[in-house]
Amino acid sequence: MTVNMPHAARPVMRLGRKDRSRYIRLLFLAPALIVSLSVVLVPLVVTVALSFTNWNGFSLPDFVGMSNFQQLFTEPRFWAALVNNLIYTGLYVTLPMIGGLIAAMMLLTINVGRVFFQVVFFLPVTIATVVLAQVWKSMIYSPTTGIFGWLQQIGVPVSNPLAATHSSLLGVLFVDMWHWWGYLCVIYLAALRQVDRSLVEAAFVDGASRVQIFVKILLPLISPTIYFMLLMTIIWSFRVFDWIFIMTEGGPGFSSEVLGTLAYKSAFQQFAVGRASAYSVVMSMVGLGAIVIYLRMQLRNQKV
Repeated sequence: MTVNMPHAARPVMRLGRKDRSRYIRLLFLAPALIVSLSVVLVPLVVTVALSFTNWNGFSLPDFVGMSNFQQLFTEPRFWAALVNNLIYTGLYVTLPMIGGLIAAMMLLTINVGRVFFQVVFFLPVTIATVVLAQVWKSMIYSPTTGIFGWLQQIGVPVSNPLAATHSSLLGVLFVDMWHWWGYLCVIYLAALRQVDRSLVEAAFVDGASRVQIFVKILLPLISPTIYFMLLMTIIWSFRVFDWIFIMTEGGPGFSSEVLGTLAYKSAFQQFAVGRASAYSVVMSMVGLGAIVIYLRMQLRNQKV
C-alpha cells in the first residue's frame, strides 16, 4: 500500500550555506572575468594566431607557420632591440627599486614633512606620460629651447643625450626612472608603516643597529610587497613603448630601439602585422616568465 505524501511534505533540495556563498562569489566575479576574457584573452589569442601568418592588415591572412619567428631570430635589428630591452629592464629594476627603498626608510624615520615629501615623490606618476616626455624632450634636453641649451650658453659642458647613439637609451631611461621611483617609495613606505613597532623597539633594546633592523626585521616583513613590485616593474619596463616613441622614436640610428617600437613600426609603417605579432609574442613570453618566477617565489615563502 503506497501513501502519497502531500506536496508540501516532500523533501526539497536546498543549497547549503557554503554552496550559496560560493555561487554568490562567482556571481560577483563574473563581470570582472567577462571583461578580462574579452579585453585580455581574446586579443592575446588573436595576436598569437596572427604571429603564424603573413598579413598586411587588409587582405586575408596567409598561414606561414614558424616563418615569422625564424626571420625574427635571424634579424640583427631584433637582437639589438632585445639587448636594449634587457639593458632598460635591468637598470629600471635595480636603481628605482633600491632608491625607492632607501627613500622610504629615510621617510620612516622623520615625522615633520613626511606628507610633503610623499606628495612630491608621487607627483610625477599622476602626470600623463606624453606630457612628461615632451617636457623633458623640449624643455630640458633640447639644446635650443631647454635647460641643457641654457647651460651650454653659460659654459657648462652638457649635451642632449637623445641626440647621441651611445646615450639616447640612457637619456630616456633616466626620465622613466625619475617618473617611477617615487611611486615605489610611497608603496614601500606604506608597507614599512604596517610593521609592528614593538618588533623594532625590542630589537633596539637588544642592541641591534639600524642596518641590522632593516636587514633582519623590516626587509623580510615587507618582502611580499617587494616581490610584487619587482614583478610589476619587470613587466612594465620590458614592454616600454611610449617613452621611447615620444622622445626618440627608436633613434638615432636605432640606438634606442626596443621590441615595442619595433613591433609598432612593423605593423603600422611596414604593414607586416604577422611579424609585429611575433615581436609581441616574444614580449609576452618574457612577462609570462616573470609571472611564473614570482608565483614560485610566493609558493616557496608560503611553505616556509
